[in-house]
Amino acid sequence: MRRIELTEVKQPVMDHLDGPVFLTDETIEERKQKILTNMHKANLDKLVVYCDVEHGGNFEYLVGYFTRFEEALLVVDKTGEMTLVLGNENLNKSSKSRVEISKTVHVSLFSLPNQPNRTDLTLKQLLQEAGLAEGQRVGLVGWKNFTSPIEDNKHMFDVPYFIVKTIMELVGNPELVTNECSVFIGEHGARCTNNANEVAHYEYSASLASDCILDAMNAVKIGANELELGDKLVRFGQHTSIVTIASSGARFVKANMFPRNNTVKLGESISLTNGYRGGSSSRCGIAIENETQLPEGQEDYLDRVAKPYFNAYVAWLENIKVGMEGREMFNLIESELPREKYGWSLCPGHLIGEEEWMSSPIYEESKEKLESGMLLQIDIIPSVKGYNGVSAESTVLLADEKLQKDIQEQYPEMFKRMMLRREYLIEELGIELSSDILPMCSTVAYLRPFLLSHDKALKVVR
Repeated sequence: MRRIELTEVKQPVMDHLDGPVFLTDETIEERKQKILTNMHKANLDKLVVYCDVEHGGNFEYLVGYFTRFEEALLVVDKTGEMTLVLGNENLNKSSKSRVEISKTVHVSLFSLPNQPNRTDLTLKQLLQEAGLAEGQRVGLVGWKNFTSPIEDNKHMFDVPYFIVKTIMELVGNPELVTNECSVFIGEHGARCTNNANEVAHYEYSASLASDCILDAMNAVKIGANELELGDKLVRFGQHTSIVTIASSGARFVKANMFPRNNTVKLGESISLTNGYRGGSSSRCGIAIENETQLPEGQEDYLDRVAKPYFNAYVAWLENIKVGMEGREMFNLIESELPREKYGWSLCPGHLIGEEEWMSSPIYEESKEKLESGMLLQIDIIPSVKGYNGVSAESTVLLADEKLQKDIQEQYPEMFKRMMLRREYLIEELGIELSSDILPMCSTVAYLRPFLLSHDKALKVVR
């Protein structure tokens, strides 16, 4: 294991970006062509993309917005023609779509209960109006790309039954309707890689989450209220992509998931998490200043949990590169932080987009290649019985020379920020950072296991 010390470390500089960067028309067209290419490979006549407030990422990828409290469908024809199927309160949003819409179909069943309902046409007739017909090969897209080794993944659907049933009736053969979420996510999915404009679009959110988490870390003190800490984690009215966590001590008291009127006490576990589209940040540690205050039975917390975790985190950052297979990274983390001893059970890293966890190419026996343009969360979660947890989840971009050049030319200020973040990781934290990594925010790898000590963090000593 690397020589790791808890020592005085300069805090990273907060990003404080001015505001979101919008996706260009050229990016939207590029996205559309990626989807049509994958549709062609899957031999589909139609792609039906579902949306609701929790499951709108694939819909939003092309349309640009999600339909909040209503359901919706985007019907994509293999020719590229697009049809929106919308409820009462989103009909007026059809013209706001980023992709050109040839037709909009009003389905009041997608609206909230007890609103006015259409009585002239059935759902089946309305979906016919949207272009679905007998004998078509239809790809149905919810949000989940099922990857079970024992299920028929192509015929599992995470879309409401009344929609699935009606589409199957329309095409006349249930076998013609398949789960094609893989057009968007999973190996070679359109959403798995990003161009320079998309990176700039998501950098705002990733850095906002990072600034918030650093603010919250700096506010941790004895007597601080969870509500006060939680207030540091949400900002500017941006839509969160993950449950905001600001907790001290026991969590899920009376099933509550959110910050409450509870105060930080010496020796308690602290958890802080937030996230926006394109990036999330999370920290976990203990409300103490030094090792003498460690809870009874956890006197070796640094050596048993925190340092091994940070060592694996550093190994991840130093070894990841474009073109490596997912199993290589999985096996590296298994060798640096064995599951049997450290209890982690999820993929050690995953892709992020509109949703906090999109998919992951990093899993056991994965032959998926890590590609330039992937936005990755460094999400390794040790769970050692009898010990508090530790985490420093943040967002990075995997970028080859071409993408780095594109970013430098198109977004020179963002590129400068990324270079300053790299310099901090290398010079201040001692990490021999992979040349393929561009940090999306300033707090990547910044870990204070003792959260009352605001001037000390873990670093590699060479």
